[in-house]
Amino acid sequence: MHRPESSGRMLKWTVELGQFEVDYKPRTAIKGQALADFVLEFPPHQEVEPGALVVIPSTEEVGLERQNSAPWWSLFVDGASNGDGAGAGIELISPEAHKIRRATHLAFHATNNDAEYEALINGLKLALEMKVKNLSVFSDSMIVVYQINGGYQAKGPRTELYLKCAQRIIARFNEVRLELIPHGQNEGADELAKLGSRRESTLLGTMPLDIQTQPSVPEHEVGSLSNELGPT
Repeated sequence: MHRPESSGRMLKWTVELGQFEVDYKPRTAIKGQALADFVLEFPPHQEVEPGALVVIPSTEEVGLERQNSAPWWSLFVDGASNGDGAGAGIELISPEAHKIRRATHLAFHATNNDAEYEALINGLKLALEMKVKNLSVFSDSMIVVYQINGGYQAKGPRTELYLKCAQRIIARFNEVRLELIPHGQNEGADELAKLGSRRESTLLGTMPLDIQTQPSVPEHEVGSLSNELGPT
């Protein structure tokens, strides 16, 4: 517009805009503009100090953050052993409060602690089948909860194998929290465990019953570990 040969419409705009102070400035480098746009996209609560280093997360870090933000499921487990047999009860609850309930009859000799571990292991396997990443586990067995969390030592070869088996499965999740709850808050899993121990229950017509013929830990490993430890 500063050219003297301006004419026609250009001349008209020159007259109209002449009353304003319009200066020409060349456009800055595209990289600087892209950085400015990136800073403007930060949430309001994140302030960037002048001269501060802006770190762009890598693809791996973004993937890990998405895994950590995965929804949490809840798992209630309980085991029962009595004169009728042994059973395991599992109640897996989705973030939308949908329940998956399973009762399992343990068709082998199992102590009450064995049944508690079988319920935990079977519940963890069920959660893996459902592609669960973050899991809150609730059990009323102080021994199992404290052994998993490191408060108690495993005593006996079978218990030690159960502990290692559960720990291997837990390692396949993104995060697992195991919490001890009162027996009264575990009624759903407790009912399923008792149902599993009593194969002739009248509820079997409405609730499917799984039959587990072998323990989750191989018997020959129990015998080998007993020989290594020697007489107790």
